[in-house]
Amino acid sequence: MASLASSTVPSQGPSIAAGFLPAPASRSRRTPRLLSPSPPSASPLFSSASARFPHSPRAPCSAARQRQRRRDTVRACSQAGAAGPAPVLKTLTDLKDSCWRFLRPHTIRGTALGSTALVARALIENPQLIDWRLVFKAFYGLVGLICGNGYIVGINQIYDIGIDKVNKPYLPIAAGDLSVQSAWFLVVAFAVVGFTIVVSNFGPFITSLYCLGLFLGTIYSVPPFRLKKYPVAAFLIIATVRGFLLNFGVYYATRAALGLTFQWSSPVAFITCFVTIFALVIAITKDLPDVEGDRKFQISTLATKLGVRKIAFLGSGLLLANYVAAIVVPFLIPQAFRGTVMVPFHAALAVALILQTWILEQAKYSKDAISQYYRFIWNLFYAEYIFFPLI
Repeated sequence: MASLASSTVPSQGPSIAAGFLPAPASRSRRTPRLLSPSPPSASPLFSSASARFPHSPRAPCSAARQRQRRRDTVRACSQAGAAGPAPVLKTLTDLKDSCWRFLRPHTIRGTALGSTALVARALIENPQLIDWRLVFKAFYGLVGLICGNGYIVGINQIYDIGIDKVNKPYLPIAAGDLSVQSAWFLVVAFAVVGFTIVVSNFGPFITSLYCLGLFLGTIYSVPPFRLKKYPVAAFLIIATVRGFLLNFGVYYATRAALGLTFQWSSPVAFITCFVTIFALVIAITKDLPDVEGDRKFQISTLATKLGVRKIAFLGSGLLLANYVAAIVVPFLIPQAFRGTVMVPFHAALAVALILQTWILEQAKYSKDAISQYYRFIWNLFYAEYIFFPLI
């Protein structure tokens, strides 16, 4: 502000004061030297006015101009101060949005719902061992899982920039909203923070499972392995990480926190098998919206080999088989499951899946219809975990 004031308001030194002060009285009969002769192009009106009022003081006009300049300066500074925080706030908002898209929110929801449901199931099975102090440990575990999830989806985006510009141009790196350097910083931070949380809270066995998940996520995306190019290897990695490791690891860690040795329960064994097959379906159908970019970059998937329609029917067929098994299980082990919940719930989801597949067929497998179908698969995945504690 000081520099603005000094550059805006002129100095009032002796030279200016002398130029605007009237001549001394003893020289009143002489031609005033303070008034410059009128230039040839000056109007006679101004010349006569100068001669008529040779001693008219002009300092007040200068003071008025200075006051006006001060007001303009203050107004400009006030406007700058008012507008200053807006770009900063917008930058922070954009950064938050980019980081959130970088985390792939639909995968975060799946991880959060899955871990929460398994913890809830372990507590329902052992209500006498509930200790509310363990809430903090459960929260640390959730943060660790989200960090691991962020590492896996983040490193995949770093190595898929070209493909994502075709298939998923809304992702932050592909869209230019997040630099590769910033993405690497986030990925490394996720790995370090997640590993630190797990190793300091959950012991060597869970830490080894966590590191296995990070390793599988790395060789899925990073050259020279880049196993995502091979359909069978890609399906197995996704099914292992999203299905078996998450469910088994969270349930094991929860029982250990309660002071119990690991032991499979029928509901947990069911959800682990069910979600592992479901993760396989997700691995198959996730390539449906990406056929164009996969073909351009020579990524071999079942969708590029067999076509979108066949893969959609394959995914829906596997899920329907999953739902049929879930309907049958309560009749085989009635003492372990609530048939009044399991049967109607999974029957309703099966009918909804058939309807969504029919909608995809009627839409002639357009890109929008394929994306809607894939989102619906994820919604079914969320629903299974939401109802799991009740079965």
